[in-house]
Parts: sequence; C-alpha cells; structure tokens
Amino acid sequence: MSDIPSAEPNHNALNIQGLCKYFFGLRALDGVSFSLSRGEILGLIGPNGSGKTTLINVVTGLLPATSGQVFVDGTEITNKKPYQIAYAGLARTFQTIRLFRELTVLENVEVAAVSMGLSRKAARQRAIEILEEIGISRWSEMLASVLPYGLERRVEIARALATQPKFLFLDEPAAGLNEDESEELLQVLSSIPARKNLGMLIVDHDMRLIMRLCNRLHVLNFGKTIGMGTPEEVRKIPAVLQAYLGKTVAGV
Repeated sequence: MSDIPSAEPNHNALNIQGLCKYFFGLRALDGVSFSLSRGEILGLIGPNGSGKTTLINVVTGLLPATSGQVFVDGTEITNKKPYQIAYAGLARTFQTIRLFRELTVLENVEVAAVSMGLSRKAARQRAIEILEEIGISRWSEMLASVLPYGLERRVEIARALATQPKFLFLDEPAAGLNEDESEELLQVLSSIPARKNLGMLIVDHDMRLIMRLCNRLHVLNFGKTIGMGTPEEVRKIPAVLQAYLGKTVAGV
C-alpha cells in the first residue's frame, strides 16, 4: 500500500492525512500523511526532535491536532479522547514505562483487558493467553516492581495487546535493551501482526531492529516527511542519509 492515503480512507487501514501540530508557531508536525494496513509493520524513524513521539501522541489523543485527519477503518478519530481512540482499536506503549508497580505481571495485563469491558474471568483468561504468546508467562506472578527492565518492556506490550487493538503503536520498545534482549524482542514482535491481524507502527533508534523488522519505513525530520519506502529504498534516499549524517541508516 502507498504511504500517501487516497482521498477516501481505506476501510481496512489506519489512514493519517495531512497531520499538523503547532506549538506556539513551531511546526512539530507539518502535513504528515501515511497509511498502515493490517498485518504489516511500519517503522517511523528520524533524528531526535523530528516529531515521532508527537505524532503518536496526536494520533492517540494525548495531544490535539492543529489540522489534518486520522481514520481507523474509515471512521474518523481525529481529536477524540484517548479512551474513545482505544475503543476504536488503537493501542500504544510509552517511552517511559507505566506499569502498575504494586500489581503482578498477570494483573497488569488483566487490568488492560478489563478496561475494554471484559469480565474479570474473561480478562484473566485473555491475559494468561497473551503472556504465553509473548513468552513471559513464567513471570506472571512476579510483582512489576521487581521486574528486570527488558521484561518491563514486554509486559507493556502484553498490556497493549490485551485491548485487542486493530493497530498498535510502540514508542521505543527496544530503548535500554542489550543486544540479546533486542534480538528476543525482534522475535516476539515479528510474529504479532500476522498472528493478531493488526498493523504495527514502531518508533525506535535501534536501526538494526528497525531494518530487520519493518516492511516499510516512514522518515521524519523537523516534522516533515523526508522519505518513505522499503528499508532498502529508504537507506538510499539522500535526504535520509543527510539527516542521519550518512552513518546510522546507510551503515546497517
């Protein structure tokens, strides 16, 4: 699918059309457009301050858009409240981990399922299944407050999946992970879109992870799109190479 959405939103995709966000005249997002289909993984990359997290925050309702539109399966969700956007099928994780520290791993995931209207019994069963799917069921009774950092990241992903999203946004899930943990994360994430029939957008500075994981990339710099395409296509775009000083992307 093309990165530039058509005039009529795709009814089986997330469509972002001309999204802008201004802060006191600063254009943090400047006319960004792309689409994300079920079953695919889209990498959103760019230097620090390029607008990646701002885009996630606007799309998921934490910040209002200045202009532009966001559609989930043809239904507009622009500037809806975060809970309304979650019910529409869009889930996310955060750069800063936000687990309930006093609850167990299982309870953290169960709470997310309950928030979507499931009974406690159904929510617990969903949580058990998700923890098994992403390989962390052995830690289900451990308090979140004593988890190793890499496991905290995976519990956040499990909690997002418990809402049964159509589209999942991951904001720097590999941040702070060592090479082995990053490799494990790659294996976990690579199978989720097809297995869950969801579209995944991932923001991360681990370019080895991004280049191996993503079907397509969308590159931002100073709030504008400077490149899009497959990883092989993007790593050859002059503007992308210049933004990354010709090292991070080209040298992977």
